[in-house]
Amino acid sequence: MDSTPTPGRVVVIGAGPAGMSTALSVLQAGHHVRVFERYAHARPAGNILNLWPPPIKALGLMGVDVEDFGAPCRSEFRNVAGHARAVINLPQDVIDQYGGGFIGLLRPELYERLLQALPEGTIEFNRGVERVEQDSTGARLFMSDGEVVEADVVVGADGINSMVRKTLWGDEPIREHNLHIFGGFIYDPPVEAEKGLCVVSHDQVTQGAWTSIRRKGRDGFQWWVLTAHDSSKEFTADLRSSAAGLAAGFPAPLPQLIAATEPQNVQRWVLRDRKPLKQWSQGRVTLVGDAAHPTSPYAAYGAGMSIEDGYFLGRALAGVDLSDHGLVSRTLAAFEAPRRPHTARHTQIAYALGKVFHHAPRPLRRVRDAIFDHTPLLQKLIGESNPKEILAQLEDIEKAEHQFRAVIGRASA
Repeated sequence: MDSTPTPGRVVVIGAGPAGMSTALSVLQAGHHVRVFERYAHARPAGNILNLWPPPIKALGLMGVDVEDFGAPCRSEFRNVAGHARAVINLPQDVIDQYGGGFIGLLRPELYERLLQALPEGTIEFNRGVERVEQDSTGARLFMSDGEVVEADVVVGADGINSMVRKTLWGDEPIREHNLHIFGGFIYDPPVEAEKGLCVVSHDQVTQGAWTSIRRKGRDGFQWWVLTAHDSSKEFTADLRSSAAGLAAGFPAPLPQLIAATEPQNVQRWVLRDRKPLKQWSQGRVTLVGDAAHPTSPYAAYGAGMSIEDGYFLGRALAGVDLSDHGLVSRTLAAFEAPRRPHTARHTQIAYALGKVFHHAPRPLRRVRDAIFDHTPLLQKLIGESNPKEILAQLEDIEKAEHQFRAVIGRASA
């Protein structure tokens, strides 16, 4: 007698990295998936991106092509004079497997790889969702065009302004960081810059950074500068000129990279997040990515955590009868249990680092810098804790994949 559950109906709202990763993993788990995207196409939010080994591993397991995927790099944190404050050290076997501590790439490349891996028609564009309702029998999505869509599980991957999050947990305020970032990229720059390296530097009020990137066989560099900005005030200045002014006191090659970047390859965005939730899931509905844990780029892990969310959710749903309301509810709770502390930690550290580096009172800045320059504090906060988190996530993915393969194997036997 076949005990394999009938494939369930999973609807994902939002076609960013979290939504597309969720769709890929849930499809591999054997369920039917529809992704509703309100825009006409999948839109990369920003231009520059870094990914650590865990999301790269998850992408590969979900069928995404990760060959020649970005530029492998190692990371160093320095003061503006070039003194090293922290170095991210990973085991050699991890570096050998992934080519470096992390990869530098552009967001459109990630979107293209995800879209290539998804079966045609999985994402339905120009499909807005007005509201979601659920009970023990299922969930219903009320579409902008008047259609009502039935589902067994609904996944809110609809970003920091998530309608699904608001439906489940109310509309708590966005937390403004009062920071903004300018980011750009350039290929074949007319300046000398070391490949395979990411340097993140700070003066008393500004972060300036650059790193290698690779896209479609072309090598280049991305850069960014980040500083305080009152979020209530409109910003109208020229982006590249503003970035160049902020980076003027930083060592080469940062100012030269900015000067050589085409203006159309520079973007600006403000930093904001929401305080971590105590619970993501309710009944048949859950959250992933920025809908669950919008994170400042100070964590360098926003997109990576979104990819991991999607991977782990799909693995959790493998072999689950999605018509069973109690089982679905318990499965979603089990999915989020290890994800919440992991993502909350990165969200809160990113928020705190923004405060420490850019909003410290003037009399304390010299004290802060002396501590970072002459003690191992930053090495412990970043250089040692980040590798531990990375290795823990790699191990969790390995365990989840082993369990997933066992479930799939039993179902096909």
